[in-house]
Amino acid sequence: MPEQRLTLGHSPDPDDAFMFFALAQDRIPTDGYRFEHVHEDIQTLNERASRGELDITAISVHAFAYVRDHYALLPSGASMGDGYGPRLVAEKHYDREEISARTVAVPGQLTSAFLALQLWLGKPAAELKLKFVPFDRIFQTLKNGEAEVGLLIHEGQLTYSDEGLVLCQDLGEWWQQTHAGLPLPLGANAVHKRHPAVERKKIAGILDHSIRYGMEHRAEAIGYAMQFARGLSVDLAGRFVDMYVNRWTLDYGNRGRQAVETFLREAARSHLIPGPEDFELFD
Repeated sequence: MPEQRLTLGHSPDPDDAFMFFALAQDRIPTDGYRFEHVHEDIQTLNERASRGELDITAISVHAFAYVRDHYALLPSGASMGDGYGPRLVAEKHYDREEISARTVAVPGQLTSAFLALQLWLGKPAAELKLKFVPFDRIFQTLKNGEAEVGLLIHEGQLTYSDEGLVLCQDLGEWWQQTHAGLPLPLGANAVHKRHPAVERKKIAGILDHSIRYGMEHRAEAIGYAMQFARGLSVDLAGRFVDMYVNRWTLDYGNRGRQAVETFLREAARSHLIPGPEDFELFD
């Protein structure tokens, strides 16, 4: 019986590469599926999800609010900021009021970082000065004077001081402190609902196996992920992986589900995403 081809979209970053190391290197059984890896930045993946193009995809929790009728969240693969997360940086420190009046470089309109920014400022996009650029252009945008504040995702969260920038606010830290210790939900894995529930369950098991295999063979998985590390040292790449591939990634658990529901409920209540506030998130 021929293998069934499935497109699997994920970011070309160390954490996603780590999660899918076992699949990319044929280390685990795939139950008759063949996974075609599609490497795109998260904003592009969010846009492709809005068009239903990929069978399985990494997706921003923010973007999931717009595609929940077509995609189901998988029980593993989440990226949670557990007391840390997207960071606002600048050449000098600005407080919240000052940032709301400055031009902010943002790595994508559908990123969870951007939704968290709006919640933190208490203002929708229409009331802010924004410059949308690819995540890997944030530093250059600041250096060019095209924006005064940068919203960092991916490895920039660890390397901004090397660029002469200072931290204005860690949005993951703010979220945890103001939401009873909940992590900030950032990314997730989702599967298209054109696949029947029984198939989605099988796919979920395979992806879960891949994540667990990487965690059980950490050194080898980090070695594979280094090709996506964009100049990070092995130590820094490992630190970044550990930030976003951990117990939350294996399973949301009750607290993780609560975090996702709280994040999107507050955004819906603030009219930042489509409502209603109580939509069903998990199969």
